[in-house]
Amino acid sequence: MKLVTRDDQINCEHMCLSDDASFSDETEGRDFPSETDMYRSEYQRDRDKILHTKSFRRLSHKTQVFLAPVGDHYRTRLTHTLEVAQIARTIARALGLNEDLTEAIALGHDLGHTPFGHVGEEAISHCLALHRGLDPDLEENKKLYRHNVQSLRVVEVIENNGKGLNLTPEVRDGIVCHTGSQRAETLEGRIVATADRIAYVNHDIDDAIRAGALEESDLPDSTHKLLGCNHSARIQTLVHDMIETSAKEDDIVMSDPIWDAMMELRSFLFENVYTSEPVMEQVYKAKHLVEDLFNYFVRHYDQVPEEFHAISDGDPLRAVTDYVAGMTDRYAKNFFQDMFIPHSWNL
Repeated sequence: MKLVTRDDQINCEHMCLSDDASFSDETEGRDFPSETDMYRSEYQRDRDKILHTKSFRRLSHKTQVFLAPVGDHYRTRLTHTLEVAQIARTIARALGLNEDLTEAIALGHDLGHTPFGHVGEEAISHCLALHRGLDPDLEENKKLYRHNVQSLRVVEVIENNGKGLNLTPEVRDGIVCHTGSQRAETLEGRIVATADRIAYVNHDIDDAIRAGALEESDLPDSTHKLLGCNHSARIQTLVHDMIETSAKEDDIVMSDPIWDAMMELRSFLFENVYTSEPVMEQVYKAKHLVEDLFNYFVRHYDQVPEEFHAISDGDPLRAVTDYVAGMTDRYAKNFFQDMFIPHSWNL
């Protein structure tokens, strides 16, 4: 049986990938020197480092849209992450780009998500504004906590007992630029940014239908006409369009009609699912819970684990943010119940 070494894989990259790909032997390097692996490229090592983190494992207990759902088939942050990775790899492979880099970025892109998803993000931003003496209702103060920035902090600082993972800059850039106005420097990072939208727009429809919040017939006409009449067809349309349009344009883009249809669908979800009454009932509870936890740890800073003190640069709000943001939904709920809900006791 033939051994395929790191050098063999690097040679294969240069033989098989597009000239526009990010080649693993041309990485800008790591912040700290590290021995190479005999059988893995640098991007493969980064992928594996992320996969083995505690932050990655905790994604399985962080919800996506439907908070505390009853049922085994609703998405979590972990299943979302895996769907993004699958979509992104398909696109990268078809365009001759680096699948290993794409997968590493995809697996790490949501490590900084809070308990209860974007609700927790808003709650922490609100708390940070109040504790810094800022107006929490100003638009710029509603984004004091951003999960993509925290994802970068997770891999650079928090993981590995405060030492970080020492990832390549291409992976770190893709993680922090997967959302927001800043585009990733690599084509692989740009693939993940769009694959993220393709994944959540489609699986949130699937979950909403499962929850009884939507029916397939409720979706916009452009969805059925341009994207498809079911979950599988829509993903295939979006992925194929992105591959074919990107190949023509030498950049990671979709055609205007398909992009517009996806954005209309995204707006529809915000109006009819993300802000619907059943979802918002749980949103208010989750936001209140996260804010109470954050404020509790500010008042009782000694209860924040020492590991977070050590990486806070003397900033208690930084330590509390890192601790609360890393909690899973169930850990946050259990701590809240233990701390704020009366329990029976025996004389």
